[in-house]
This record gives sequence, structure tokens and C-alpha cells, in this order.
Amino acid sequence: MCGGPALCGGVGFVRKDVPLGHPDFGKAFPCPARPTSNSPAAAGGLTESSSIYLLGHLTFDQFIPQGLGLAPERQKNLQRAYDLAFEFAQNPQGWLLLKGGFGAGKTHLAAAIANFRLQIGQPALFIVVPDLLDYLRATYSPNSAVTYDERFEALRGAPLLLLDDYGAHSATPWAQEKLFQLLNFRYNAQLPTVITTNQELEEIDLRLRSRLADVTLCQIVHINAPDFRQSGANRVESELSTLHLHRDQRFDNFDLREREMTREARDALRMAYETCKHYADAPEGWLVLTGGYGSGKTHLAAAITNYREEKGDQPLFIVVPDLLDHLRATYNPHSPVSYDRRFDEIRSAPFLTLDDLGTESATPWAKEKLFQIVNYRYAARLPTVFTTLYPLEEIEPRLRSRMIDLRRCTIISDFAPSYRGEIKITRSEKKGRNRK
Repeated sequence: MCGGPALCGGVGFVRKDVPLGHPDFGKAFPCPARPTSNSPAAAGGLTESSSIYLLGHLTFDQFIPQGLGLAPERQKNLQRAYDLAFEFAQNPQGWLLLKGGFGAGKTHLAAAIANFRLQIGQPALFIVVPDLLDYLRATYSPNSAVTYDERFEALRGAPLLLLDDYGAHSATPWAQEKLFQLLNFRYNAQLPTVITTNQELEEIDLRLRSRLADVTLCQIVHINAPDFRQSGANRVESELSTLHLHRDQRFDNFDLREREMTREARDALRMAYETCKHYADAPEGWLVLTGGYGSGKTHLAAAITNYREEKGDQPLFIVVPDLLDHLRATYNPHSPVSYDRRFDEIRSAPFLTLDDLGTESATPWAKEKLFQIVNYRYAARLPTVFTTLYPLEEIEPRLRSRMIDLRRCTIISDFAPSYRGEIKITRSEKKGRNRK
């Protein structure tokens, strides 16, 4: 039994004197001789700062584990996230990291955990990370009713802490240091913690990443559902997508050109067509279509994308130069959407078709953005279709290195001559003509 700060060192936690192998061995428990984190003295106003009172409607009963109009594999993924969150709510142990795109359901599940604990009379502190940092900064004011130490102690010692939107804060050295101190203390004390983020592990501060990677303490759940706010009956096609311009390009009206080509050419086109139909039915990995103008590659890519939309996916079809223009537009101070949100919408799309790769202006910035998108989707194994006028050897080397990985990518090259009888021009020939 603890006798107060003299025995617990003032940190407010003690470890039980139990033998090795006991379930409580090495775990930290609140010191019974100190105020609990729910008391006014310890909370330092954090109860008021918590945003859970605005999210009382976000419960497990209100969550739809099957999603709305999701493909079976995404239904299974969302159901698993729901089950793990509900299990954590019943018995909070260790850490739970919920990661995924905007509107995927991360905040709902985290708030549902907090509401569940509060409903059964157990403490839970739910706070958005940027708000947390603001409340810490507020203690520096001479008019603050609580000290920095009181508020920080209430945070780091909370019996259950739920941090929403990690990564949405301004990553100043001070902010990074405070968050590391907070989470490092909870890591060492093995205090139950839930974190939501739309960042990948590689984007998170290295010191915290090493704690999150500890599989003995932290369970990571990636939710790959699309934005709930654009699901089912309320689904609206992304303003980025130009699929509406290709509604008439489907498999049932694709011309196999039986009467105008040689048998060998007809067989090649039929093989490309069947491969695309198979991919549309069960998209796995990437599909790359190369060929000259008018060969039918955009029609096939659009047919695949239209088919996936009919199956309940929320695909994104976009011409590559347009994609880069949309990213550039977010730099405008009057842009209604941030760069981070636009970029994440593209790279995390459940199904992405990039039309006319290689026709974009090859600036260093454009190359970098495309590589970041393609590399993310390569690592995450997200279904992606590319069309390009150019042979793969003329594609930017970093992109090409991912495309030629035949374990993840199917390549269909030069499967048909142009419908319009045009001559294919290579990138080098095009440059040579432009110089003349």
C-alpha cells in the first residue's frame, strides 16, 4: 500500500508487490494517497475541455459495422474495427491506435469507447489533440486558475485517455515534446490509451512510433472504409473524379474490332478485354494499360471503374494533369479544402484510376507528389489502374520500379492499334519534334 508522495515519488502511481508472471506484475496503479484524476484539484478544468459532451450521440449502437454500400472486404474490415473497439471498451488494456482516412469512423469508435465507460460510471477523458495543446498553453497565462503541472498531471495520469486526431496539430518542437512526454509516461505506466489519426506510422514522430510499434502493448487497426458522410444513399461523387464523363464507356459496348484486324491482333485485344473484366470483378493489386492514342485503354479503364462503382466501391477516376492541378489549387488561401485533406482523398481512395500518366508537366514537385501517392498505394496494396501513352521504360524510374513488380501489378502493353489509325509517338521523339 502506498503512503503518499513519500513512497510513490510524487508521480501518483505505484506498482504492486506481486511475483513474476502475475497479471499485475510491472503495471502501474493510481496511488490511493493522492487525489484521483477525476477530482477538481487534479482535473484542472480538463473535464470542461473534453469534447465528449458534444459527442454523446456517438455510441456503439449508432455505429453501422457493415457500413453503407461497402464491398465485402471493406465490410469485414469495418466490422473488425468495431469488434476490437467494443472489446476495448469493455476491458481497457494497453493502447488502441485507430488509423484511416477522413470520415472512416475513427472518431465515432473512440467516442463510443469513452461514452461506454462513462455510462457504466468509469472515468474517461476524450480530447482532440490540437485542443489538448491549447489547454496546456493556456496555463501559461497569469490569469490561469490552474498551473501547467496540475493540468499536465491530469492528462498523463487519466485512467483512460482518448486522443482524437493526432497529427492535426501544428508540429512545433514544443508540441512534439509535450505529446511525447505525455505518451511516454503512459507507455511506461501501461495506462489505457486510444489514439486516432489519419497519418501513416512513417509520418509519426520517431520516438512515439517506436512505442506504437510495441505489439505487446499497442494494437493498430487500419480502417479502410470511405467517408461515411458520402456513403450509401448520400454518396456524392468526388469533385475530383471525371468518371461522369465516361459513363457510356462500359464492357458491354467495348468494340472488339472483329472485322478490321488480323487474327493475332484480335486475339491480343480479346485477351486484354478479358483480363480487364477479371480485374474489375476481383480487383487485387495494380493494372497498367499502355498503348497509343485511340487504342481503347481509357475505355477499358473507365469500364473497370464504372463496374466497381456499381459494386458499391467509391472509385476515383482522374486524369493525372488534373490531379496535380487540384493539389496546386489547395495552396490558394481561399481554397475550401486543405492540401492534406485533398492529398489523403487521392492516395487513400478505395479504388483509384489514373488516366494518361506521363502527360503531366514533369516538374520536380509533380514527380514528388505522384511518387508519394503511388508509393503509398503500393505499400498499402490499394487497387489502382493506370493508363499511359508511353512504354514503361519511359515512365519516371521510381514509379516504374513499383509498376514492374509483377507480384502486385498486371501489365497489358500495346494490345491494339489506334482506332483512328494514328501513329504512336514516343516521348523522346515528341521532344525531338518540339526542338525543331
